[in-house]
Amino acid sequence: MTTVVGIPQRKRWRMEPRYQIVLACFLATFTAYVERVGFSIAFTDMAKTAGLDESVKGTVLSAFYWGYAVSQVPGGWAAQLYGGRIMLIISFFLWSLVSFFTPTDGKDTFSIIVARVCVGVAQGFLIPSIHTVLSQWIPPHERARAVSLTTSGMYLGSAAAMWVLPTVSRFFGAPSLLKVDGGLGLAWLLLWLLVGREIPHRETVIPLSMNEMNGKPGLSKGTGKGRPAPTPWKRMMSSMAVWAIVINNFSFHYAFYVIMNWLPTYFNSVLKVELSSLGWLKTLPYIIMFLMSNVGGWAGDWFILKQKFPVGRARKTVNTLGMISSAIALMLMPSANSILVGVAVTTLTLGALGFSRGGFSVNHMDIAPKYAGVVMGISNTAGTLSGVIGVAVTGVILDYEGGASNIMGWYHAHALCAVICLSAMAVFNAFARGERLFD
Repeated sequence: MTTVVGIPQRKRWRMEPRYQIVLACFLATFTAYVERVGFSIAFTDMAKTAGLDESVKGTVLSAFYWGYAVSQVPGGWAAQLYGGRIMLIISFFLWSLVSFFTPTDGKDTFSIIVARVCVGVAQGFLIPSIHTVLSQWIPPHERARAVSLTTSGMYLGSAAAMWVLPTVSRFFGAPSLLKVDGGLGLAWLLLWLLVGREIPHRETVIPLSMNEMNGKPGLSKGTGKGRPAPTPWKRMMSSMAVWAIVINNFSFHYAFYVIMNWLPTYFNSVLKVELSSLGWLKTLPYIIMFLMSNVGGWAGDWFILKQKFPVGRARKTVNTLGMISSAIALMLMPSANSILVGVAVTTLTLGALGFSRGGFSVNHMDIAPKYAGVVMGISNTAGTLSGVIGVAVTGVILDYEGGASNIMGWYHAHALCAVICLSAMAVFNAFARGERLFD
C-alpha cells in the first residue's frame, strides 16, 4: 500500500481487547437473565393453560436453582483448569440447546423440571467462568468497574425481559419465548467465538495485585504456562477473608431474592395494586440497580486511584455504604402508603444492594486472582442457597403473622433481611483483606 508523503494516515478506532472481553461478559449475564425471566413468563402462561396449582408451579420454577447451585464450585474449578473461555462456550451451547427443546406442554412437568435443572447446571458455570476471565484480563485498579458492569447485566437483562417479552408472548405465544431465549444464547455464543480468547501467559500481560502494579514483588511462584497450581482448598476454606466474601454474598442474595420473589405480593397486599399494571414503573427498580451496580464499581476504583485508599479499605467502604443504605430502605418498604412511595423505596433498596457489589463481589479477585472462579463458585453457591432459604422463610413469617395483608409480617420479614445485611457488613469489615493471599 502506497503512503502519500505529508498526508497523515487516519487511525481506525478499535476497542481494546480487554474492553471487548468486559462487554462480552456483560452481554453474557444480560442474556442469561433474559432467559430466566423469559422462562418464568412463558411457564406462567403454560401452567395456567394446563391448570397447574401454585405448588407445582413453584416446584418447576425452583428446579433451575437446584441445578444452578450444584455446578458453581465445579464450574469455578473447571474454569481454572481449562480456562474461562471454553467453559463459557460449553455453558451457552448447552443451555441454549436445552431451551430450544424444552417441552411446551405445561402438563409435562417432569420433562420441564429435568430441562430446568439442566439449564441451571449449565448456567452455573457462567459466573465463575466470567470471574476467571476477568481476573486474567483486568488489572486491579479496573476490576471493581469491570465486575460491576459485568454483573449489572443481570439487572438490565431482567428489566429488558420484563418490558419486552410479554409483548412477544402476546403476539407469538408463550412457547415462542423458549425459542427466543435459545436464539439469544446462540447469538451470544457466536459473539464469544469472535472476541473471546485466552491470554497466553497472564502474569506477563497484567499484574495480579496492586503490589505488582507498584513494582513490588508478587507472591506468585509460577507453575508454568498452561499448568495451574493445585487449588489450595484447605487454606481457602479456613480463611476468614474468604468466608467474609461468602457471608456477604449470602446476605446480598437473601435480601435480593426476597424482594424479587415477593414483590408482586407486596404490591398486591400492601399497596393494593397489581405489579403487572404498573407499566414501565415495574422495571425502574432493576434499571436503578443496574446503574448503581456500576456506580459502586466506579466508587471503589475512585477510592483506590484518587483517594489512595488501600484496596481492602476501599472494598469495605463501598460495601458498608451499600449494606447500611439497603437495611434502612428495607425497613421503609412496609410503611409505604402509596404506589409511588412503594416503587421509590423498592428502587432505593435494590439500588443500595447493587452499590454494595462494588465491595464484596470484587474482593475474591483481590485475595485470590488465580482462583477467582473457584472462590466465586463457593460464594455464589451460598448466594443461590440463600435465595431458596430466604423466599421460604419469608413465606413462613407472613403466614405466622396472619397472611400477607398484615403489615407486621412484612416488618418482621424485612427486619430479618436488614439484620442479615448489617451482620454480614460487620463480618466483612472485620475480616476482609485487600492483598493477595493465595497462589
